[in-house]
Amino acid sequence: MTTQTSDLLAAAAPRTVDVVRGIADDQFDLPTPCRDYVVRDLLNHLFEVVVNFQELAVKRPVEWAEKPDHLGDGWRDRFEAETGRLVAAWSDPSTLEGVSPGMGMPQTVIGGMALLDLTVHGWDLAVATGQPYQPAPEAVAELHGLVEQLGPTARKMGVFADPLPTPTPTPDLAPTPDLAHLLTQTGRTPTWPQTP
Repeated sequence: MTTQTSDLLAAAAPRTVDVVRGIADDQFDLPTPCRDYVVRDLLNHLFEVVVNFQELAVKRPVEWAEKPDHLGDGWRDRFEAETGRLVAAWSDPSTLEGVSPGMGMPQTVIGGMALLDLTVHGWDLAVATGQPYQPAPEAVAELHGLVEQLGPTARKMGVFADPLPTPTPTPDLAPTPDLAHLLTQTGRTPTWPQTP
C-alpha cells in the first residue's frame, strides 16, 4: 500500500461503523450482494475480520470460526470498539514488514485485505439494508491495484466472482465510478439488487 495502511483503515472504518450501527435486528435475514450470505452472516464475517486482522497485524496465527455469532447484547458498540483496535493494531510501521506466517503473503497485502473487507462489505451491508454509503475515496483508489493482484487467486477460491463490465456512469448510479469499478472487479453488480 502506498499510503500508510492505518491511515486508510482510519478513513474507511467510521463509514462502515456507521452502516453497521444503522442495521436493525429485524434486517438480519435480508439478502446481501454476497452469495449465500444474509445480513447476519455478513455481519458475523466482518466481526471476524476486524478481530482476526488485529492478530494478523502482529503476525500471530488466527482461527476462523465456521459459523460465528458475535451479535449478542451490545454488538454494535463492540463492533465499533474492535474496529478501533484494528486501526490501532496496524498503526505500527513494523506491521507492514515481512510475510504473514499464517497467510503466506506480504504483510502489506494482509493490511490491504482488511481495508478491502471493511470497504466492500460496508457497501454490501449498506445496499442490503437500504442505507447510503460513501467509502473513503483514498481507500477505494488504493484498493484497485490490490484487487487486480488478488483477483485470479480469489476467483479460484470463490472469494470473488468473475469480473463484470463497469456500468457507464449515469446520474442514477449510486456508487461513484471509482467505487463501481472496484465492485465490478470483485464480481458485484453496482446497481444491486437490480439485474445488470
